[in-house]
Amino acid sequence: MSLDSFFTRLNPLIARILRSPLHFLLSFGLMLITVTGRRSGRSYTIPVGYQRVDDGLVVMVSRARSKQWWRNYREPSPVALRLRGREVLGRAELVAPASDEFRRYAEGTFRRLPRLGGQFGIDYQRSIGLTDAQVEHLRAEAAIVRVELDDLA
Repeated sequence: MSLDSFFTRLNPLIARILRSPLHFLLSFGLMLITVTGRRSGRSYTIPVGYQRVDDGLVVMVSRARSKQWWRNYREPSPVALRLRGREVLGRAELVAPASDEFRRYAEGTFRRLPRLGGQFGIDYQRSIGLTDAQVEHLRAEAAIVRVELDDLA
């Protein structure tokens, strides 16, 4: 079972913790994102990993081809988050895979959490950084969503 599948099964428990007074156990790296389907109009809330970058947040989506939620942000769209125990609003947008920003955000994520490379199918080494081949792999297999917060939490 992949780490992705494992965490998907735990999503209801993770969401409960993130909504509770015990959110601090997980909220240093996880938050809830409420996504409204661009076609269905249906809202759903899922836990995602994040990191703070500049004045916003970045979410890297592993195995992006098998997930749908991030596709709602191909165009900038409003988003609701539960971040560190608070409800926060913002604007989310997919980072273009071919952009320098994509590489910069990916590199920042792996520098912070080198072991996360395995979740994305790469062997990241801090001493080397992302290789061009790894970046190409990420551009094909991952998605990055940037969130500008209305009220920096």
